[in-house]
Amino acid sequence: MRSLAILGSTGSIGTQTLEVAASCGHRVLALTAHHNIDLLERQARTFHPILAAAADPTAAAALASRLADTDIQVLAGEEGVLAAAQLPQADTAVTALVGIAGLAPTLAAIDTGKRIALANKETLVCAGPLVMARAREKGAEIVPVDSEHSAIFQSLQGSHGRELKRILLTASGGPFFGWTREALEKVTPDRALQHPNWSMGAKVTIDSATLMNKGLELLEAMSLFAVPPEKIQILIHRESILHSAVEYCDNSVIAQLGAPDMRLPIQYALSWPDRVAGPAEELDLFAAGQLTFAKPDLDAFPCLALAIRAAQEGGTAPAILNGANEVAVARFLAGEIGFLDIPRVVAHALDTVPRPPLTLEGVYAADQAARQAAKGEA
Repeated sequence: MRSLAILGSTGSIGTQTLEVAASCGHRVLALTAHHNIDLLERQARTFHPILAAAADPTAAAALASRLADTDIQVLAGEEGVLAAAQLPQADTAVTALVGIAGLAPTLAAIDTGKRIALANKETLVCAGPLVMARAREKGAEIVPVDSEHSAIFQSLQGSHGRELKRILLTASGGPFFGWTREALEKVTPDRALQHPNWSMGAKVTIDSATLMNKGLELLEAMSLFAVPPEKIQILIHRESILHSAVEYCDNSVIAQLGAPDMRLPIQYALSWPDRVAGPAEELDLFAAGQLTFAKPDLDAFPCLALAIRAAQEGGTAPAILNGANEVAVARFLAGEIGFLDIPRVVAHALDTVPRPPLTLEGVYAADQAARQAAKGEA
């Protein structure tokens, strides 16, 4: 049983983490959200944490009023989220915040030596070498929650790392697998939000549709598993049954399979190195039928090519990629730009934004400059 601080408890990963916690008996000691206090209040009354925090100060004030009849401490703003991340009584921080907003809270949790159940890929995309070095320094365990990275992590158990030949990183292909660039020109936000296999938040779902999500996961895998980009092969696997695999030096391949249910990697991140029964679906291989694999189409989905470019360059290029993509996706969802304008906006930022040095200050500077470039690109 672990004691949890769940950062981003009202999102898709956060709500499923609470399902796992209820099923497996983990204690929930801290909850945070941005502004969804209706759900945050219900979660707080169900799990009775020590503290709850809303990043939006107005929402936090309303939450404090609603929870006045309880002994739950309510905090506001970034300081409240950081306090939840560093709560001494919690031995595990589940970092389920979206975007670069997850970087500071993840580092704060690392500084207390907690286990980090990492569901915020942008933390490693933007500052992977810095975050991993800080974790080693502080003795904090980083266990991935992304289904693909969890599969790689599980497939590496018992290995010393030296035997690794390459990582086979799978992608569902999103809702537009097989579409041409011409067809993609007409994609609407509503259509792009219809993922065939997974239930995720809007930002991640759009990233899956553009294949940027797989590019971000490639960057994340480079830091998590200390491999260069050329040792990661991306495979389109439509069925989302084989979640990723590892090929060893003897050419044997170890893979992790399971139903497309995020509760399984969440549960493993909490229970590792043990396995326990939980709420995840059972995999029926007879029902799954044929498993297929294909190469990604980098011409139709240039976001993945841009991510590979940033991975090969390194430094603060991934932070520029990520910051520009966050703005581009938000603009697409708001109806300001088209689907294929997302990679055009990101490419503009990669082409024009200067590269500050790879420090925390440099990462934040690169992120801000990329956002400005993406906002100004019509």
